[in-house]
Amino acid sequence: MIFETIVTTLSADGKVHIAPMGIHTVDGQMLIMPFRPSTTLENILASGYAVLSHTDDVRVFAGCLTGRRLWPLQESEKVPVRRLADCLSHLELALAKVEEDAVRPRLYCNVVHEANHAPFSGFNRAQYAVLEAAILVSRLTMLPWSKVESDLAYLRIGFEKCAGEREREAWGWLMEAVEAFRKLSKSNTVVDV
Repeated sequence: MIFETIVTTLSADGKVHIAPMGIHTVDGQMLIMPFRPSTTLENILASGYAVLSHTDDVRVFAGCLTGRRLWPLQESEKVPVRRLADCLSHLELALAKVEEDAVRPRLYCNVVHEANHAPFSGFNRAQYAVLEAAILVSRLTMLPWSKVESDLAYLRIGFEKCAGEREREAWGWLMEAVEAFRKLSKSNTVVDV
């Protein structure tokens, strides 16, 4: 199973890094598989710890992908890495094993502490659309433009029906990133005459 969460890590010089990531569960462990290069990867290897914060505020996902990484944090219970202050629950992780890979190493982590802070009511269609759009934005350089356009057109249907203020703000950030990428791609296109 893969679930979308916010991963916080700590650099060797004490800087917190916040990143959205799909995390796998494997035989009771959390499997983090960041693509190289990755600040999350470097930080976990340096400190041996990470925290997964589960939130229904999709602005955090969209914000992290569009350069908005200043979200309120607070101390964790058992590990030296901070967690999102406004999260529904969180898991504190200790690195147990690394399987090296040139593209995507596998970091197996044990849960050393888990806490629930608020109930999860579920995602509405707009929140789901923002999460999926955030994943698309994270892969703009890997996907054909036609796929990005068709997926966004489909996601926009549910988004328009169900979005609240938070979702509209997050969607706007993501669409700005998509448009900036599109413009950059067009300006870098060379036409043979």
